[in-house]
Amino acid sequence: MGLEIITTITGGAVGAVGPVALAPVVLGAIGFTSTGIAAGSYAASMMSAAAVTNGGGVAAGSLVAVLQSAGAAGLSPTFAMVLAITGGTIGTCVGRAVGCLSSIFQRRREKKKEEDMEMVISGIAIMALIMWLKK
Repeated sequence: MGLEIITTITGGAVGAVGPVALAPVVLGAIGFTSTGIAAGSYAASMMSAAAVTNGGGVAAGSLVAVLQSAGAAGLSPTFAMVLAITGGTIGTCVGRAVGCLSSIFQRRREKKKEEDMEMVISGIAIMALIMWLKK
């Protein structure tokens, strides 16, 4: 299996699993916890801004409401699926790009080695000719 295929598959797998696995950790870290929005957190700032924008309350279905729901109850199956598909797609594209670039650099290194070997052989041939002419 070629490097490009391996990096493409790996990128897709990491991209699909990573966001779903890390989402609860990230949500908790920014303040969307299972017990509500943590005081003084980034989530509290988002909630405050949403409340000011909406005249004192957070609108149902807004980003803050969806993130708080995910922080409190975990990811819904639909949201987890969307996150996995999006992450997998992005990961596959990044993996493919990395594989292609690696292949390009590998071919350049191989070509450079061939050119260096040709220079060594040419140098040896020239030295042999000079030594032969000195006889």
